[in-house]
Amino acid sequence: EVGTFPPNRYGLYDMHGNVWEWCLDEWHETYKGAPTDGSAWKSSDKIKVLRGGSWDLTPADCRAADRNSIARALGLNDLGFRVVLIAPRT
Repeated sequence: EVGTFPPNRYGLYDMHGNVWEWCLDEWHETYKGAPTDGSAWKSSDKIKVLRGGSWDLTPADCRAADRNSIARALGLNDLGFRVVLIAPRT
């Protein structure tokens, strides 16, 4: 049931374990050479990064840092989008 667990520190509920999240970054085997300014890591590859795990994994794999890859052309019933909001500076 939605809202069964307490919200995260941003007040959002049920953020892990629903679907894998497509990310703008393209797949690289390691983080060597990754941007350090928070920008997306793009290249000519057609493999995208997935994060977060989904309902078809073990609970230990349903975490924001869980990472996988998939070809852009594929679509599965456990894939979604990672929503990003840039907070204004105060």
